[in-house]
Formats: sequence, C-alpha cells, structure tokens
Amino acid sequence: MKIVVLGAGSWGTALAIGAASNAPARHRVTLWARDAAQAASLQAQRVNARYLPGIALPDSLGVRAGPVGAAVAGQDLVIIATPMSGLRDLLSQLKTCATPVTWLCKGFEAARAQSFGLLAHEVRAQVAPDLIAGALSGPSFAMEVARGQPTALVAASEHASVRDALVEAFHSSALRVYVNEDVTGVEVGGAVKNVLAIATGLCDGLGLGLNARAALITRGLAEMTRLGVALGARPDTFMGLSGLGDLVLTATGDLSRNRRVGLLLAQGRTLKQAVDSLGHVAEGVYCARTVVQRAALLGVDMPIAQGVVALLDGQLKPDAAVAALMGREPTHEQL
Repeated sequence: MKIVVLGAGSWGTALAIGAASNAPARHRVTLWARDAAQAASLQAQRVNARYLPGIALPDSLGVRAGPVGAAVAGQDLVIIATPMSGLRDLLSQLKTCATPVTWLCKGFEAARAQSFGLLAHEVRAQVAPDLIAGALSGPSFAMEVARGQPTALVAASEHASVRDALVEAFHSSALRVYVNEDVTGVEVGGAVKNVLAIATGLCDGLGLGLNARAALITRGLAEMTRLGVALGARPDTFMGLSGLGDLVLTATGDLSRNRRVGLLLAQGRTLKQAVDSLGHVAEGVYCARTVVQRAALLGVDMPIAQGVVALLDGQLKPDAAVAALMGREPTHEQL
C-alpha cells in the first residue's frame, strides 16, 4: 500500500513511522513536509529532532517536500496531519483527489466571516464535498506511537473504503484500529476533550485532589455527550475510544499539552507564557470558545467549557473558576 502523510509534526511523523514499521504489510510510506528545509533535515538526520527527539525514522520511510499534487499522485491513502488551522487549505488542494483522504486534527476550526467554527468534516463539506474521506482519532500520544507502544485508534467515515484503507494501513501488533461510521461523534470527542483537559490540569495544579478530578472528568464527559448528540452524533460513541478513552488520556496523561496549559495557569502563568512554553499547538486553547459558542447556539449547557473560556480570556482567576463551578445550584445527574 502506498501512503503519504501530509504534515511532519509530531503526530504525522509518528503515524508515518508506525505505517512504515508495519513489517508484514510492507507499505511504501512518504512523509511530506510543507517546508523544504525541514524535509531536507529529516532526510539527512533521519530523526524529527524538534517533535520526536531520539526516535529514528525507519529506512523505508521516504521524506519529501514540494507541491501537494505531486506528493499525492499515485497514492492509495492520503493522511492530513496538520493542525485544524491548516486543514481547509489542504482540503482545497485535494478537492479533486480520487484517493481516500483522512485527517488527524482534533478541534473546531476558528470562526470565519462566512461561518461559525466548524468540525473537520464540516470544513470538508464546504471546500471538498466530493472527497471520499474520514477521520482517524482516539487516545494516542505521538511519542508512544512512534516508540511502538500499544495503542488503539478509531477509523471514522461514512465510506467503508476509507475505514478499510485505514485498517490496512495502520492495524498491526502495536496499533489496533477499530472502525466507526459516526464521524460527528468521533470528531466532537476529539475536540472537546482538549478543552476539558485544560480544566483538569487546572484542578490538579491547584491541588484539589483525586475526588475533584474524577468529578470533573465525569461531568466533562456528560458535557461532551450533550454537545455531540445535539450535533447529530450517537451517544454510545462517547463511551468509546474517541470519547471517554481520549478524554481520560488527555486529561490525566503527563504528555498532554492541553493538561499542561491548565497546570501552568494554576501556577500563575499567563496564557501566553503557558502556550509559548509548549513549543507545540494546544488545540484546546484555540477551540474552547468555538465549543462554547456552538453549544450556546444549540441550547446545550456546558459549564466546565464555559469556565475554561472565562479562564483563558482572563475574566476569571483559577480559584474563581473553580468556585464558580462548585457554586452552581444542585440538580439531577444526567447527560
């Protein structure tokens, strides 16, 4: 199978390594970098020193730059491994591509003049409606995938050909791929868990304890499910890998950038200081406001996400954000 991964950040590089290391399958994998200098460095050093230091690129993994059209020509599967901010541009360039296309980004697109913030499949519907496409998501830190540590992902698409291609590309002894037709649910889980991870990092950074963490994750899952169902997702999707699984990983794992933002805010850092210290994108920072805006349009109550937005905007200090949540009126436990 011939696979091209568009985007040489941590997650794109990790999945390219995973596919190229799938020895029984003998895939021909190419990692495409937008920047020619980065591609040359990757090719020469055989390591992505900025994003995955110490992880060698397999000899079988090719690296290239140049026009996107040339990179995807003749491929069996195209993987878009950019942040949400880069998805629209690449989808526009791929709108006539006949090859199955999959994106890895998790989040909502920033609001634009002609639309409120969109999920990835909604962006695709706008700019490349004829693409046969889907999402690959689930609880996964890039470094662990690159090391070959056991991981389970979800291939989500309405097209069986896309789901089958993703299973063939990535399913291996180290990487288990499940399939799901609920693209909306998988994408909502991948987006909202980043916002909730900021809240959990704040909770842990303030030393509120494990009881508080468990309550926050559980009620956060309820918020995620409410929004997803309002957008047309199946509720059971949020009990799976792309919902509960990804939320637990991102909210509690030490490799989580979004959790790290919450920890740093609890220490008194400004948002700019917290984000600058990461060296990588923390999607929860950029999509939190869109999550709350879409929830409001749908009449969905998301108090934890609202508290995160108020914190990020500087309207509430960390202690006040927690007090606002704990001061809410008693109610029935429900989704």
